[in-house]
Amino acid sequence: MVMTLFQRDDCHLCDLALQVLAEAHVPEFDSVFIDTDMALEARYGTRVPVLRDVGGRELDWPFDALRLADWLRKGG
Repeated sequence: MVMTLFQRDDCHLCDLALQVLAEAHVPEFDSVFIDTDMALEARYGTRVPVLRDVGGRELDWPFDALRLADWLRKGG
């Protein structure tokens, strides 16, 4: 399952989310930076980091490895 992490440049919370993804051993995800995209900025501006799965479910920050694992399990 390929997921997308919506994030910003120079975002401390985004860096923390990346650490959680590594901790949880999430194998594949794409990073999308919203800074230069007006539509993404409007949708995710105050919510980043946000993880979205291929089905469109979204997990807003804050999340830890346990919450992420639970979210992933419920998605299957």
